[in-house]
Amino acid sequence: MKPLTIFYVLVFYVIAQLFWWATLLIELEPIRRGMVIGEGIVFVSLMSFGAYKLHKAINREKKMNAQQKNFLLSVTHELKSPLASIKLYLQTIQKRDLDKETQQNFIGKSLLDIERLDDLVENMLLASKIENKSYSFPKEQLNLSELIEKIVARLQIHVCNKEALITQIEPNIFITGDKFAMASVVTNLIENAVKYSPECVPIHVSLERKSNGKVCFKVADLGMGIPDVEKPKIFDKFYRVGSENTRKTKGTGLGLFIVKQVLENHQALIKVKNNTPSGTIFEVSFG
Repeated sequence: MKPLTIFYVLVFYVIAQLFWWATLLIELEPIRRGMVIGEGIVFVSLMSFGAYKLHKAINREKKMNAQQKNFLLSVTHELKSPLASIKLYLQTIQKRDLDKETQQNFIGKSLLDIERLDDLVENMLLASKIENKSYSFPKEQLNLSELIEKIVARLQIHVCNKEALITQIEPNIFITGDKFAMASVVTNLIENAVKYSPECVPIHVSLERKSNGKVCFKVADLGMGIPDVEKPKIFDKFYRVGSENTRKTKGTGLGLFIVKQVLENHQALIKVKNNTPSGTIFEVSFG
């Protein structure tokens, strides 16, 4: 028998006993009928409220445990794939007499996989520090245009061709912010678009200063899109749709959580919109 079921059986038993003893007391002292009924209503209300709150807390805990289980599964998948790839490339270089060009090709691919592992570890560390409130967000004047261009250039080689990431970056846009954290925001938003888009379908990345002085950063994809009911949840820690056993896209559920937390610390707003004819637009506004 599940603990929650036992708890509700006990609650029902206590309430039944209360009604039984209240009935007996009213029969013995009819003059106290109003007082007994009033106190009984207060007791039942408090008991019901406590049971409701406990039920919500248990369900929230169960949901968090399930998300953490999915997180561990996804991290395992994210780690195994690049590690297996790196191992295979290095074993091939070690055991076979390859020409220099092939060796350099394998080493380059291994370095790309190492970058993936590095991004994963950085995300996990940053998410942990943010949640523990141990990250100070050191801010400076930074060239956001230059930062985005560099990240796009690095991520461009992960996609099928050089036309996959299409940029429209206004030069020399400066903001006051944490360079490391903002790099994580840009990386996570672009990688998120790549994950949920069909292979080789263009992803548009833009940065501009509006006429009102606000800086606007957008990442627009033509992927599967996000249902309206899911949009308020996607920035929750570990939140991902479906289970890790059936989901095709990779991820840990930390990327958008980090994005939201970093932008809130920078007094920036992020909006999630539907793209046309399909897909999603993430729009970040810096005041």
